[in-house]
Amino acid sequence: MKHYYTNNTDLKSEPTSFVFRFKQYDFLFKSDIGVFSKSMIDYGSQVLLNAFEKPNHAKSLLDVGCGYGTFGICLKKLYPELKVDMVDVNDRALLLAKENAKNNNVGVTVFESYTYQNVKETYDIIVSNPPVRAGKEVVTSILCDAYKFLNNQGQLWIVSQKKQGAPSAKKKMEEVFGNCDIVKRDKGYYILVSTKR
Repeated sequence: MKHYYTNNTDLKSEPTSFVFRFKQYDFLFKSDIGVFSKSMIDYGSQVLLNAFEKPNHAKSLLDVGCGYGTFGICLKKLYPELKVDMVDVNDRALLLAKENAKNNNVGVTVFESYTYQNVKETYDIIVSNPPVRAGKEVVTSILCDAYKFLNNQGQLWIVSQKKQGAPSAKKKMEEVFGNCDIVKRDKGYYILVSTKR
């Protein structure tokens, strides 16, 4: 069985396209079998996008586990001054993210990386909808290792479902950063934010 958090180019392809309205923009997204989520922007990601507030000083953003590009593309369109990098381990997701960025006229950099493995820079913001089904080790890596890849006053934004470990994610972020705020609760989804101080 192949999952969206693995490299899965041998899966059959059945692409779907849909329009996603965010703020004043209509985004055209293309998705496919083997990436998350196939036919629409998942509810948790929508909750994070609607809760997101860019810190005034922020100039750069990293989308970890970007899938077909939801966070990076939407936030780059909203904040064109941001330098946006997007990473995923899944080749199909990376190809879709590049195509979606082009179709939505946003300039982002998309590259392959297992969590932060191939990330060389530091950022003012890291956003992620961690792939819970990939297991605790992957999720913990995204939460804990973010600290090393954030600039001072940088923020980690995470969406997590209460029933899929949001309280333990919050605890882990508090351990690493010394702080973690729940900035939004919506239908069992928590938006968690930690700041590197």
